Amino acid sequence: MIFDIYVIVLLFVLGLVMGSFYMVVGSRLPKNESIIKPRSHCDSCGHELKWYELIPVLSYVLQFGRCSKCKAQLSIMYPFIEILNGFLFSLSYALYGFSYEMIAFIIISSILVLIFVSDFQYMIILDEPLIIGSVVILLLKLYYFGFPTFTRSIYSGLIMFVFMLVIKALGDKIFKRESLGGGDVKLVTFFGFVFGVRLSFVSVVLGSFLAFPYAMYISLAKKDREVPFGPFLILALLIVFIFMDPIKSFLNLFVYGI
Repeated sequence: MIFDIYVIVLLFVLGLVMGSFYMVVGSRLPKNESIIKPRSHCDSCGHELKWYELIPVLSYVLQFGRCSKCKAQLSIMYPFIEILNGFLFSLSYALYGFSYEMIAFIIISSILVLIFVSDFQYMIILDEPLIIGSVVILLLKLYYFGFPTFTRSIYSGLIMFVFMLVIKALGDKIFKRESLGGGDVKLVTFFGFVFGVRLSFVSVVLGSFLAFPYAMYISLAKKDREVPFGPFLILALLIVFIFMDPIKSFLNLFVYGI
């Protein structure tokens, strides 16, 4: 029990640190900026942050959410993303212990956070996290479950890739404009690597339902912007991953009968 609490706290702290890093990655890569140089700084006055101004959450609280030099308001996104990522990292162990599922959950939640940052701000789903996440997931499947599962996962990813390309082509033709971004297609390909075909379809459908209220708000508010589909898709992936077993049971009942 004490060991479990220790691991959960350790993962929460690690998640805070990685969440801070994900904010840098998700904010800089869409603008083709280096994640190394320049060092973290205030966007308003350019003040280069000292080490004690980079402590996740704590620095934000102690500085009352403002730059220590120019007193400009700092985005609440920083502590929000850090806490969210810390929670998800610790939740991975609380749900699964040390296992394949724990590592996969951390990978999925990391991609969730990165996409949340980049897609909501810039309407861009970064390729790098998806490529790294896909490679790690496939290698984990090869290690834990063997070559047949590894091969099926690759086939499933390719099937989902082709499926989303068809959906995109049909949507572009019907709406006379780009209906899905290339990042969404790549993201659903990652779904196939993680889940296989059936649960990937469930994730896409759930993601569409999750995105619908926000899309309606954008439409009714007559705001001239696209709806970022990526965050809702990856959130759906995380939900389906957590409830994978009951969803599989329901699908088996639905397809094969009682």
